[in-house]
Amino acid sequence: MSLLDFFISPAHAQAAGGSPGGLIQFLPIVFMLVIFYFLMIRPQQKRMKEHKAMVSALKKGDEVVTNGGLGGTLTKADDDAYLTLKISDGVEVKIQRQAVAALLPKGTLKNG
Repeated sequence: MSLLDFFISPAHAQAAGGSPGGLIQFLPIVFMLVIFYFLMIRPQQKRMKEHKAMVSALKKGDEVVTNGGLGGTLTKADDDAYLTLKISDGVEVKIQRQAVAALLPKGTLKNG
């Protein structure tokens, strides 16, 4: 019995020969990551891309709903970061472009 046998048992030294079962153990983890990508990450990226396109295409006169639930008509959409939203007669608020949740069909809201 050598000095190394004290630190590493002969059974572990023999089993460390690189069995093909080691790679197969990681297949379920890889499979889970692929499923996670297709079920969660990819759809979220698609939604973000669609939202970004919708927000960049906003123009004066569009009817929108914000993330906070305010609905109104855009009166000013010149700025890159902010929009002016008419929510009632004589009431206009300034909102960030990214705060727009949805673009509504024309005539959905009745402002006055």
